[in-house]
Amino acid sequence: MYEIRQICKSISQKKVLEQINLTIAPGELQIMLGPNGAGKSTLLKILGLLQKPSQGQLFINGINALKNPEKVKHLLGVVSHKTFIYENLSVYENLEFYGKMYGVNSLRKRILEVISLLGLELYVHERVAYLSRGFQQRLTIARAILHQPCYLLLDEPQTGLDQPATHKLYQILEQLKKQGTGIIVSTHIIDKIFQYSDRLVILARGSKVFEGVSPQEYSEIKELYGSYIKGV
Repeated sequence: MYEIRQICKSISQKKVLEQINLTIAPGELQIMLGPNGAGKSTLLKILGLLQKPSQGQLFINGINALKNPEKVKHLLGVVSHKTFIYENLSVYENLEFYGKMYGVNSLRKRILEVISLLGLELYVHERVAYLSRGFQQRLTIARAILHQPCYLLLDEPQTGLDQPATHKLYQILEQLKKQGTGIIVSTHIIDKIFQYSDRLVILARGSKVFEGVSPQEYSEIKELYGSYIKGV
């Protein structure tokens, strides 16, 4: 279980997040919905240990993640606005670098698995600098799942992906969920990913304004989203 307790974040005396409590369970796909500026990206950075909160606690499988980040980083896979891929390296070289860093067993086999999964076969030896934004995003997702993390944190993962690639992403998330991976996806748009989700969280102006079982119909989500955002 990934537990987030009383997370707050202030930047230059401005409150970005206030008293956020969440849990991400193994095998759960959770959607974090909110407009731009709601604090979603900041919260995902904190969850991914890329940024420290002003106050609050993070516990990953019972370990205090803020005090012992080196013990839990291998349990996390992160897709953020920053890709963390190296443009001067090829697709394969990027995955090889991260695979060695995480100590992935049977590394070559695992690299070829994620390359196939994300449809990158034709670009294995292509330098990342020459890839389109969409294929760079595919590589970013491949990097995040390479070491088979327990928890996958994705900030607007649809960015740059065309419709077939987006559909493929949702299939991958569904597969990972069945394998027991806890997943949280941050987004400001309402699309078909809600069909795969177990729980919906709505953020507005840095606060959690709703948490519950995710509605499956677009009309329900839009009505719920609109009512909470207007009420904040």
